[in-house]
Amino acid sequence: MVKIGKLRDTGLHYDRYLREVIEYLEKDPHFREKLQNASIEDIKQGKLAKELDFVHRNFRTKLDELKREEMNRLRMLIKAKHDLQDRNGRAMDRQALLKQFEHLNHVNPHTFEVEDLDRLIQSATKDLENFDKTHHDEFKRYEMMKEHERREHLKKMSEEDRKKEEQHYEEMKKKHANHPKVNHPGSQDQLKEVWHEADGLDPEDFDPRTFFKMHDSNGDGYFDESELEALFTKELEKVYNPKNEEDDMIEMEEERLRMREHVMKEVDSNQDRLVSMDEFIAATKKEEFHDKNEWETLDHNPFYTEEELREYEQQLAHEEHDLNKKSAELQKQREELEKKQEELDHQKMGLKQVDKKENFVISLQS
Repeated sequence: MVKIGKLRDTGLHYDRYLREVIEYLEKDPHFREKLQNASIEDIKQGKLAKELDFVHRNFRTKLDELKREEMNRLRMLIKAKHDLQDRNGRAMDRQALLKQFEHLNHVNPHTFEVEDLDRLIQSATKDLENFDKTHHDEFKRYEMMKEHERREHLKKMSEEDRKKEEQHYEEMKKKHANHPKVNHPGSQDQLKEVWHEADGLDPEDFDPRTFFKMHDSNGDGYFDESELEALFTKELEKVYNPKNEEDDMIEMEEERLRMREHVMKEVDSNQDRLVSMDEFIAATKKEEFHDKNEWETLDHNPFYTEEELREYEQQLAHEEHDLNKKSAELQKQREELEKKQEELDHQKMGLKQVDKKENFVISLQS
């Protein structure tokens, strides 16, 4: 569950609409007070959404306008997808289309009501909770595609070149794995390293409260996900360098996500996707805070199994087969249309010749 009053760029397709709605609601004194005092359960159960009835009419009018703009954006998006799928010869996925509208009540496209706010909160909560899983799934597909393309490339090589390429590949893997110790994210050693190297302070003077205030960049009393992820940069730089052939920056961002998830799991006690000062201080008093073990980076954890890779390659083969089949069908349709066009052209030529003969006969008779 995420507190709606504390949002950055969420990555959701309705992110702008979500942030603009919350921004205007927070301008209303009554709603802002209710938002600040609302518990996680109040928000989940829709109690906060019901406070919309008490929001000033001026703000309600602006919310109506925001909803109409969002409806127009969605209509344009759906039309663009429909046109693209038509060109590619694919049928529309109606369930996927309906999902685009889950964050608002599209039956009433004109006014922003309690149901709209409730849907927006519930959708954002659910989608943000699934966001990390979606990212992991996309990353796995990326890695499988990368390995698939590497193996396909090897197949086209001579035996000698293939051996050289495989040797180079193994050397790059070893080079990437040869890096300094990566401290456990959120541990005392990891935070002290930030305190010393990024903040320029003596590790012996490390103070959790001071550290929190220094890295709470907007001073709102919470670490959000982006502020938390910024703390891992020094650890990530031990493993990844954009100038090195062996280091993949997409893998670095996956590593950053894994680190953030790990810390949130240990520190975010109320699961609101934020770390408060109290939660942070409490975490520094736990045994895990003094963990000296090295963080197991991605190169210690296989991204996929050989079976998963085979299934992925089969899926790619099916997709390629379907595309080739569709392409052949379209080519056949094109040839048939061209043939029909030729027949029509011949018929037109024949009709023109008949007209000319008839006109010639008429001219002779007159």
